[in-house]
Amino acid sequence: MIVLGIETSCDDTAIGILEIKKQKFKVLANLVSSQVKLHAKYGGVWPYLAKREHKKNLPIVFKKALKKAKNPKIDLISVTVGPGLEPCLWEGINFAKNLAKKLKIPLVGINHLEAHLLINFLKRKEKNIFPAIGLIVSGGHTQLILMRKFLKYKLLGETRDDAAGECLDKVARLLGLSYPGGPKIEKLASKFKGKKKHKISLPRPMIHQKNYDFSFAGLKTAVLYDLRKRKEKEKELLSFKREMAREVQQAIIDVLLKKTLNAAKNFRAKSIILGGGVVANKELRKQFLKAWKGKIFFPKKELCTDNGLMVALAGYFHQKEATKKYEKIEAKPNSRI
Repeated sequence: MIVLGIETSCDDTAIGILEIKKQKFKVLANLVSSQVKLHAKYGGVWPYLAKREHKKNLPIVFKKALKKAKNPKIDLISVTVGPGLEPCLWEGINFAKNLAKKLKIPLVGINHLEAHLLINFLKRKEKNIFPAIGLIVSGGHTQLILMRKFLKYKLLGETRDDAAGECLDKVARLLGLSYPGGPKIEKLASKFKGKKKHKISLPRPMIHQKNYDFSFAGLKTAVLYDLRKRKEKEKELLSFKREMAREVQQAIIDVLLKKTLNAAKNFRAKSIILGGGVVANKELRKQFLKAWKGKIFFPKKELCTDNGLMVALAGYFHQKEATKKYEKIEAKPNSRI
């Protein structure tokens, strides 16, 4: 079976092609056309600009993916239907519909958040992993999910305002760093050595509350207030920026770790499954591995960010929901897992 995955929920135009034989997965192609440079000058993603780029890039990325995969016969198309930016979602959906009609094959709509968790099962086939706690950490979402069994989810908690990745982007902007901010903050934080010369101390929002919700808007505001009381010369020092980056990153990790471990303990989880762009952070992975002694799943770094392969894999797992009544496939920008 050959599954084609199409991802256009935000600013990445991504196509993945996956071959499945006897429940074994082989990656035939996984291509992503990034719009980071285009949106960097605006400090974030402009939906209609991203939509225009998807329209231009989809045929090009698709053609390259087919060539890389050596033009296989596609059996199923899966496409992200949400959550995401509605104009961007529709570009991917319409492209998928037209292709499915042309090839006369079924189409299945995929939840973007679920795909971030399911990509962990591309190579690992371990048994006895449920119940599991899923943690999705990206630019637009921070969610804790209970997985009692495969493909069965219950949302335990989510961010009440800014997602973790969004907070990192905003802090990066305050520090004069370019978009996307997460990788820039991580790089600066990794260079921090020794004592806190600038005595930066930031809050860990909601860390002691007995729920599974998050809030990172206040953390960004705390950074803003700290910057306001600093002299201009100090704010420009590399030592200051490294210390601030390290403190922000650690504040986010502390909250994510505490909430996730609490959920894992309370629901007697046998494993923790992580997904989303922020999960590519090395320090986050290191601290989760140290703190959790049970089974833990991380995607490969290149599969943490948006990609078509995760959509293709999710499509395979949801193939029973595929249809040739293409009009049923619609954008669901505010959908939940």
